[in-house]
Amino acid sequence: EYFKIHFSHPTWGYNPQLFNRSGWEHIVRKHGGRLPVEIKAVPEGTVVPYKNVLFTMENTDDKCFWLTNFLETLLVQVWYPTTVCTQSREQKKLIMKFLRSTGSSDVLEQSLHLFKLHDFGFRGVSSVESAAIGGLAHLVNFLGTDTMAALICAKEYYSEAAAGFSIPASEHSTITSWGREGECRAMRNMLDKYPKGIVACVSDSFDIFKACAQYWGTELKGTIERRDGVLVVRPDSGELPGTVLQVLQTLEGKFGSTKTSTGHKLLPPYIRVIQGDGIDITSLEMILQAMKDNGWAADNLAFGSGGALLQKLHRDTQKCAFKCSHALVDGAGVNVVKDPITDPGKKSKHGRLTLEVRDGKLTTITGGQGDPSKDRLVTVFKDGALLVKDTLAQVRERSNEGL
Repeated sequence: EYFKIHFSHPTWGYNPQLFNRSGWEHIVRKHGGRLPVEIKAVPEGTVVPYKNVLFTMENTDDKCFWLTNFLETLLVQVWYPTTVCTQSREQKKLIMKFLRSTGSSDVLEQSLHLFKLHDFGFRGVSSVESAAIGGLAHLVNFLGTDTMAALICAKEYYSEAAAGFSIPASEHSTITSWGREGECRAMRNMLDKYPKGIVACVSDSFDIFKACAQYWGTELKGTIERRDGVLVVRPDSGELPGTVLQVLQTLEGKFGSTKTSTGHKLLPPYIRVIQGDGIDITSLEMILQAMKDNGWAADNLAFGSGGALLQKLHRDTQKCAFKCSHALVDGAGVNVVKDPITDPGKKSKHGRLTLEVRDGKLTTITGGQGDPSKDRLVTVFKDGALLVKDTLAQVRERSNEGL
């Protein structure tokens, strides 16, 4: 009835052939409502070069030839976690590169780099579901998150008791509610409430440089130095990378610094900085490069990323598409391809596809010319049954290959 309303036209009425009722009833009668399709996919977490096949789907009942197209819209949505995870991994590579090149390899050895890009994205996405899926995609690469929905998703679907971690942190309202004159008292309150461990405090509510020099660097300096833990100062506005560099310079003037093996400056271990405003893959690299050029070690800084991490992307970011490539027509196999003259970049892959290692890299073999015994795609779903259930640990292990 809903379908009839949706497709009815005030002039031409409704064509009952539009709804394939007999086809769906066939699935109910013959398959008990289970979808007769086979899905093959590359093992989750595998790093695959751009523009390769990630999964294939084929109907297993000739009477349900139409079903694969019905499922396209749902399954192509894998573009979202795939793209989030890919961009997150690329940022991880940048962070690792700059840690090494500025004398902070000990951070990598202790796996502390996994806390260098924190997920601030829950409030910046379109739904709780997006936060869960995108947030978990980020947690393939890092361990820091404030997106609780991602932790629930990991526990529910990947058997991970605690996929990510966080720390006590102030937000603007917990500082500004003390008033301008009470900002320093609000900051002292954070240190008093959390006398040990890592604590982050937003510091730009009024004047970030005054906060660094006068509050953190003078009035609260002794408390910070004696405290059993790390204070993380958070600027949250201003021009990049200038604000980060000026904050580091101001803190150095009050707390001093040491030199890493590469001669880059490092603040004392009890104080660090997190930049959580305006961070995407481009600005992250720009800031790290500017720090290196100005003599600062990458370990001084962590990043928080919100909308750019989970929302500033779309299906065309990596040109993710799901197209028919092969069909049986009157019993004969036909290779199917899309090849518009107006955009050669939208040409689809034709024929039966395999993903094989050729010349040392994963490559899509088209036109049914591949070797099934070498195919990296494995059957993950068939006729209503999920055949593979990876843990998050397995996904992370695959993602770490090549880092």
